[in-house]
Amino acid sequence: MRRAVRALSGPGPWTRGPVLTVSALVLGLLLLLHAEITDRGGLGSLVETFLPWFGLLVPLLLAGALWLRSATAVVALLLPASVWLGLFGGLLLDRSEPGGDLTVVSHNVNADNPDPSGTARALAASGADLLALEEMTSPATAAYGKELAASYPYHATRGTVGLWSKLPLSDVRPVDVLRGDVGPLAKTRRAEDLPVDPPRALRATVATERGPLAVYVAHLGSVRLMPRGGFWTDSRDAGAVALARAVASERNQRVVVLGDLNGTMDDRAFAGLTSRLRSAQEAAGSGFGFSWPESFPVARIDQILVRGVEPKSAWVLPATGSDHLPVAARVGW
Repeated sequence: MRRAVRALSGPGPWTRGPVLTVSALVLGLLLLLHAEITDRGGLGSLVETFLPWFGLLVPLLLAGALWLRSATAVVALLLPASVWLGLFGGLLLDRSEPGGDLTVVSHNVNADNPDPSGTARALAASGADLLALEEMTSPATAAYGKELAASYPYHATRGTVGLWSKLPLSDVRPVDVLRGDVGPLAKTRRAEDLPVDPPRALRATVATERGPLAVYVAHLGSVRLMPRGGFWTDSRDAGAVALARAVASERNQRVVVLGDLNGTMDDRAFAGLTSRLRSAQEAAGSGFGFSWPESFPVARIDQILVRGVEPKSAWVLPATGSDHLPVAARVGW
């Protein structure tokens, strides 16, 4: 009898779990208004890089709400659940379709790759018509060229990036997306004293049976978690703006951008690109297509973006000797 009296006199299901209720509402507002989060210290970019993972908090909060029998918390969780599904629910479906004219692959091969020849053979086995490599060192570039020569009679390299093709290439030129990826040093030293990196992006015209295709290969600047400066993205962001400007001025209506952009397409830094290009993974992939790090991928920072061609399918290739996974897509006219 005493237990029954205590149960009846205690908090009801609509008053239990106020902390869980508030947490659910805050999570929902974060997902809904993530673009309004300040980017001071790179906070906005950091949140948007891992935005899909915030969905894991929904079942955790739901378990707590059911444990406490809090009806208010359960109802509050409808907000983050519905917003997350609106943002990412479509990515859970298989959006691929048969067909396509070209297979393209992009891979950050890692400057410390212990087996560049093996990596090249694995990539050639994918059957890609266009193969973009990023973060190549000078010695490794020769190894990639040697292994890929038989399958790809046409190639172009600029600095640390390269494009191997089964189709003729022309009008190859570097694209300036990075100068002196030196991070916070840029705040304390004169610009003329800063080192200039080798080119990390190129543009080429690929001659296809259906007409010319403009292809960009890019490796944007690194992002770093600084002990005092937060999430540092200045170099990456400047490169994203430069790449978007190059694409905006591109006269060819058919464009493919391949590369390690060091960021996800949810990141506000890529608004200039996403307003002009489609992500092949988001349009025709299955799942999120996370590509980094290779051992336990948590983000897709390796991208295939298109304009004027139709993504038919997109997928992630098996691991090579790199710390990134290769990404691939099939596109059609």
